[in-house]
Amino acid sequence: MTIAHTGRADWTDGPTPRTPDEWIARAGEVAAVLAVDAAERDKAAKTPYAEIGLLKDSGLVTLLGPAEHGGAGQDWPTAYRVVREVAAADGSIGQLLGYHYLWNWAARLVGTREQWERVEADAARHRWFFGGAVNPRDRDIVVRDEGDTLVFDGRKTFSTGSKVSDVTVLEGVLEGTDKHVFAIVPSAAEGLTFHDDWDNIGQRLTESGSVTVAGVRAPWSDALGYVDKEFRPRVYATLNVPTIQLVFVNFYLGIARGALETALAYTREHTRPWLHGGHERAVDEPYVIDLYGDLTAKLWAAEALADEVAREGLWLHLNPDEVTPRLRGEHEVRVAAVKAHATDVALEVTSRIFEATGARSTASRYGLDRFWRNVRTHTLHDPVAYKRREVGVHRLRDEIPEPTWYS
Repeated sequence: MTIAHTGRADWTDGPTPRTPDEWIARAGEVAAVLAVDAAERDKAAKTPYAEIGLLKDSGLVTLLGPAEHGGAGQDWPTAYRVVREVAAADGSIGQLLGYHYLWNWAARLVGTREQWERVEADAARHRWFFGGAVNPRDRDIVVRDEGDTLVFDGRKTFSTGSKVSDVTVLEGVLEGTDKHVFAIVPSAAEGLTFHDDWDNIGQRLTESGSVTVAGVRAPWSDALGYVDKEFRPRVYATLNVPTIQLVFVNFYLGIARGALETALAYTREHTRPWLHGGHERAVDEPYVIDLYGDLTAKLWAAEALADEVAREGLWLHLNPDEVTPRLRGEHEVRVAAVKAHATDVALEVTSRIFEATGARSTASRYGLDRFWRNVRTHTLHDPVAYKRREVGVHRLRDEIPEPTWYS
């Protein structure tokens, strides 16, 4: 496949990026490769092995990994921007990369220092790609305690990354308790079966089908955050939701930017002026100019807010032992605000571009519909009205959200 070949040829001989700007530029190079046949790959909906190979070859999979073990040693604000760049070309691959960063970070989020240092070193050295079988809307996987070993049994409706992952984050509840357990296991582990039942209108290449977990074993030493079979909680561990939501924000905005740039190119090259408008070129039509100006302004504003909220959250990641419930809650409110805004902007951009591109742009060969389908599919992950509620309650009553799987 062209993707894998181009990626390896370009990056083997060149220098490794060092700065955030250089890594964002590398993500732009990856996006340029993905954009060439993004519409065709969306239609084919084949397992994206080559695309994940591209992410590995480019070094993007180890962006958050420790430099001493071969990672890039970058921070979350840079990771969000990288996800946005990749998603502009291919929303599915942007989501996969964002989820990979989240699951790679899970050990640092929940685990002990020994655990996260070991996981991050191995992940960077081997360029692991992470998947996750963690869906709070499902009945939890049951985890049995068999002495030094944990045994996971159950089923999850969604397991994003599934067949393209090297390792999978499993989550379940210890049998007879309300204690949740996370463990990272090889995706090829015996008893882990990924099903080909992801058949949604958007994000078609995310390998987000269901998974059956039948007797998958992991040592107690891999139970993240547990010491002597007791979990050691930290406020920092509740940053999972705001961090996840910022990943969502950035691939929504990336998809929106991809839609806008694709539409602009189409209008310049193909859109015909309205025969009664008095203009010889579509780019001179006042309503077309106004539409692109409006959508661009809204997208730029959303991107600026996303970047600002990411910078605000960086302090929490750099000072995990100083995160308080109040600091965490105030950050979550800001994340909720940008999540609500990014959802609205991305849906508007991806649907309204057709007003400027015209009827002929709806031909399936152009694939302009994929941007809206991708955004519409994932923005249903959790109701945006509840994000607005978090903001409103905080502003009116100075209350912060209670940490849950979605807040």
